[in-house]
Amino acid sequence: MRKMRVLALTRYGPLAPSSRVRFYQYVPYLKQHGVEFQMAPLLPNDYVERLYSGKRSSLISISAAYYHRIKQLTQIRKFDLLWLEKELLPWLPALAERMLARLKIPYVVDYDDAVFHRYDLHKNGLIRLFLGKKIDSVMRNAALVIVGNDYLAERAHKAGARKVEFLPSVVDTQRFFPKEKNASDFHVGWIGSPITAPYLRLIEKPLNQLCRNPDVHVILVGAGYQDHLPGIRKEMRAWDEATETSEIHGFDLGIMPLPDEPFERGKCGYKLIQYMACGLPVVASPVGKNKEIVEHGVNGFWASTEAEWLSALSIMRADKKKRILMGAAGRKKVEHEYSLKVTAPRLLDLLLSAKPIR
Repeated sequence: MRKMRVLALTRYGPLAPSSRVRFYQYVPYLKQHGVEFQMAPLLPNDYVERLYSGKRSSLISISAAYYHRIKQLTQIRKFDLLWLEKELLPWLPALAERMLARLKIPYVVDYDDAVFHRYDLHKNGLIRLFLGKKIDSVMRNAALVIVGNDYLAERAHKAGARKVEFLPSVVDTQRFFPKEKNASDFHVGWIGSPITAPYLRLIEKPLNQLCRNPDVHVILVGAGYQDHLPGIRKEMRAWDEATETSEIHGFDLGIMPLPDEPFERGKCGYKLIQYMACGLPVVASPVGKNKEIVEHGVNGFWASTEAEWLSALSIMRADKKKRILMGAAGRKKVEHEYSLKVTAPRLLDLLLSAKPIR
């Protein structure tokens, strides 16, 4: 059987978590099973590095990236399938996707957050008017829409997508694994990016109260340079793919606060999956996919109010045995539901199902 040739049009290079988790980590498995790849990020790693350091990329460099992507589309006949991350050209109408549909060129589009709310809930009325239904059009014209949670699936169905399939965000359980902890102090950990770090402000007061205990340490990995928890004793560490697992091994508990807002309901709980794969219990806001990943009282706790956050954090600090049991339950769940070993064969089948017969 002739190999399938796929052009993967990601939004970013592998430095960005969404592109790395939903696309790049699958490439070795897919190549082993007869898929030829060309990875084509719209915005390269240096764009992400500048973004995370609080700097802006020049309009010239962004325009050049858009020009390069449009140029790539002239080569699409060389491929059997296009695999898109969210949309082809952010902040522009879905003309390119509609062109692909008219030319009967199939594409698969993947969503791990509610990117449509960037447009339909934008404060600028002109953005809402001209782009509010853009992602609906992208979904509707796709051969297949892959989504990371039910909130995204519901939007795809309402948009009239022909085929919608669920694929969670996952980790490689050989890279993320439990490690025995010997420290007597209690380490509350968060890992993420400067884009998601502002959510930490939701639990500033509970963390402040918890940190009155001298054995409590707060560790933030990848939060950037802005201080989102002023006055709280904490360690700020840079994120690096080579060290992210060892950083998580230094936590006793992983946290994921989120506001219950439309955009956040589209998130897929990747932080929680990382923590749980490393055998950690978790405390999370019961928003979006978090409600499915966290089994309250089994592998962690839900917490909505400041009082609930303080209670859950305090229970975890006081009971090491409970932390161990919950961490083991979380690891087991990841192995069964959120492991690359489980989802990679399914993704291969999904891509094959969207490939036209020639």
